[in-house]
Amino acid sequence: MKDLVIKGSWIRRELIILAIIFLFAVVVNVIGIIKHDTGWIELLSQLHVVFILMFILYALLWLLRLIIYLVTFPFRNKKNSKT
Repeated sequence: MKDLVIKGSWIRRELIILAIIFLFAVVVNVIGIIKHDTGWIELLSQLHVVFILMFILYALLWLLRLIIYLVTFPFRNKKNSKT
């Protein structure tokens, strides 16, 4: 059985994407705090909501990437084809 190897560059890219999505969710939370004029303690007390939003956005991004991959898959060049 072959080992599954995940490259460090792939892990780094996904962590950067996840960090950007987390920062976006925090910004949305800050905008909500400012808009509704609530206390800044909401940044900590609503952190679980920020994490839920982050994972939902990350899953939606994965779904979008999967759809793009499936649409472009038939048009890719086959580099390893034997003729």
